[in-house]
Formats: sequence, C-alpha cells, structure tokens
Amino acid sequence: MSPIIQSLILSSLATGTIITMTSQSWILAWVGLEINTLAILPIISKNHHPRATEAMTKYFLTQVAASTMILFASTLNAWHSGQWSIMQLTTEPASTVLTLALAMKLGLAPAHFWLPEVMQGSTIMTAMILTTWQKLAPMTILIMIHQNLPTTILLMIGLVSSLWGGWAGLNQTQLRKILAYSSIAHLGWIYIAISMDETITILTLLIYILLTSLIFLSMNTSHSKTMKDMSTTWTLSPTLTTFMLLTLLSLGGLPPLTGFLPKWLILQELTAHHLSPIATFLAFSTLLSLFFYLRLSYTTTITLHPNPTTMSNKWRQKKYKHSKLISTLLPITTIMIPMSPIML
Repeated sequence: MSPIIQSLILSSLATGTIITMTSQSWILAWVGLEINTLAILPIISKNHHPRATEAMTKYFLTQVAASTMILFASTLNAWHSGQWSIMQLTTEPASTVLTLALAMKLGLAPAHFWLPEVMQGSTIMTAMILTTWQKLAPMTILIMIHQNLPTTILLMIGLVSSLWGGWAGLNQTQLRKILAYSSIAHLGWIYIAISMDETITILTLLIYILLTSLIFLSMNTSHSKTMKDMSTTWTLSPTLTTFMLLTLLSLGGLPPLTGFLPKWLILQELTAHHLSPIATFLAFSTLLSLFFYLRLSYTTTITLHPNPTTMSNKWRQKKYKHSKLISTLLPITTIMIPMSPIML
C-alpha cells in the first residue's frame, strides 16, 4: 500500500473515531461510526488474499447491520422525544435496541460470530487495531448513555460474553483467535462495569487496550501466529519472552499484576450492589480464560515442541522495531496496582 494512501486511510480512521467521541447528536455520531467502518475495510483487505477479502466482507456486513440498528434506534428516540441529542435517550425500546446494536458492533456474545473470523483473516497489526482503536467509538457512546440503558440486559450480555469468551478460547491454537475470544471476555467485564460505575469502566477499558496492544506488538515483533511459534520465541529474544509471559499473566488477571485491578474493582462493586451471585459466576467464568492464558505462558517459557536439533539461544540479537514502545508499555501493564488509589 502506498504511504500516501495509508496515511489518508489512517487519518480517516482517526477522524471517524474523534467525530463520534466529540459529537452530541446521533446523526454526527452515526456519521463518525460509518467513516470509521469504511476506513478500516482497505486495511483489513490489503493482503489481497481470499481470507482477507472474506474477513473484510464479514466485518462490513456486521458493522452495517449494527449501524442500521443504531440509526433506527436514534430515529425512534427522536420521534418520541423530538430531539437528536445523545444525552436525551428516554425511550425504552430505543435504549434496548441501542444496547444490542453496540454489543454487535463491539463483538460481544451472542453477536460475536464475526470477530474471531475477521481477526484470523487479518494481519497481526490490523487485528490489534480491531481490538483496541475500533472499540473506542462504540464505547464512548455507551459511556455517554449508560444511565439510560437497561441494567438487566447489560448484565446478561456481560455474563454470557465473559463465559463464552473463556469457553470458546480453550480449544484454539491460533493466537489471533485466542485474543479475539479474550477480547470478547474482557468486553463482557466492561459491559458489566458500565451498568454500575463510569470511572471503573474507563479504567477497565484503558487497561484492556494497553494489555492487548502490548501482546500484539510482542507477537508482531516475534512473528508469532500460533502456539507453536511462541514456543521458539526464547531463541530470538529471552527478554521479549519474559515480557510476553508477564503480559499474558496480567491479561489473565493474576495478582499483583495490573490486569487484576479492574476485575477486583468490578467484583467489589457488584458485591456492594448486592449482586454477589453474579460476582461469583463472573469470577468462575474468568477461570476459563485464565486456563488458556496459563497454557500460552507455559508454552512460551517452559516447554518446547519436539525438534530434530538441539536449540540454543542465538549469540547475536537483532534490534527489534517496537522494542522502545514495548519497554514503555510493560511497566504500565504490570505494576499499576500500587497507583490505583491515585487513579480512582
């Protein structure tokens, strides 16, 4: 792809998200979402491969359906309330349709079917954009209207997503699919958090984006696409292998790493709202996700697949492209818990 075209597409991607994040009208928010969707399509299909074309088609059809539902819900709300302001979501059917439409746009269960397939057909860096930047615009709308959304539906979607994200990821060997189901599970936690506290929701989203970005950058640096590839990462860079281990454990939510902080806060908030059964179910569903994170960590650092020759560490380590960015993100993704009193 030409650098000029690539810069134009990336600027359009950023513009669409910024328009949605700064808009107060449903029409402008919808326009921003559409610009965002159209800008990501050439990025997904830039490989000129049938899998990439299939991924682009699935993404386009799903996002168009979700955008149509958002436009329908906003029109229904404007018809009843007489205004297009995002903050004036007063119609119950419109809020229900919007909750489901944004769940489809984000890739939550039961409308999650497109996310693993689209990520598997994309490059690693494109998959990183899909699971991080592309979540910002819909999440901004959710945060702005969270007080008018049906709590029961939010909790139900969050529980199902958390359970299915862990369950479906157990049988995967492709890293992009594993991280797709990880994204579904984490967004389920965010959906539950948004029904209770806005600050915890923003913190959870921020930590999710940082952790996911770091693991994708590490995968791109080590050229890892499957679990077998990760088992030989230590020969390329032992330091990078250690980074990946800590990031995976943090994604799993093990204390005292940063990934434990949002889970701890959400469970505490659920208990404070007298929703202990939901908190218990959510904690048990996290064990499923933790299993495949531990399996990845075990494969990366401890075990090796059978090799015909004895492998050893390379005597000359090359300088990697994203090493400075990875080194910057690592402390944030591992030792943020002591800073939690400052952030909350």
